[in-house]
Amino acid sequence: MRYTEAETVLGPLTLVAEAEALTAIYFPGHWTLPQGASFGERIGSPSQDPLFDDAARQLREYLAGERRGFELTTAPRGNDFQLAVWAMLRDIPYGQTTTYGALAVQLGRPGLAQTVGQAVGHNPLSIVIPCHRVVGSDGSLTGYAGGLERKRFLLELEEPPEAKEARLF
Repeated sequence: MRYTEAETVLGPLTLVAEAEALTAIYFPGHWTLPQGASFGERIGSPSQDPLFDDAARQLREYLAGERRGFELTTAPRGNDFQLAVWAMLRDIPYGQTTTYGALAVQLGRPGLAQTVGQAVGHNPLSIVIPCHRVVGSDGSLTGYAGGLERKRFLLELEEPPEAKEARLF
């Protein structure tokens, strides 16, 4: 395992990898860091590691509005339920949102919206697995491990032009 920090418009992101797969991306002040987190050897700069260099480049392109998806090998760690939820997050199209309840229904477990929310909150690959695209049942912004201001930034970044024009503020 190894890690580095990549500077972005959202602040420095901690990138974690094992072998040739990205396993985690964490914001400063991330709510759900793994307990006793040990990310292995620190790599001084993303440019010193081809995987981190590529991930940092793709993240910066995405955050600049130049990219809509990622072409990275990833290996998130979680239980079977979390992995199923995270797989569904990858299927939410760019510029669209869904709710925790809708994801629970999609899983065939409509009563588990809160449990789905917990799995979404523990997504270790923020941005790349787009957990920011999940909102409350009334469309409100709800918890985001990187903070609601970052979630708002990501949703506004992806917002279709016609929706931006329709907003009054």
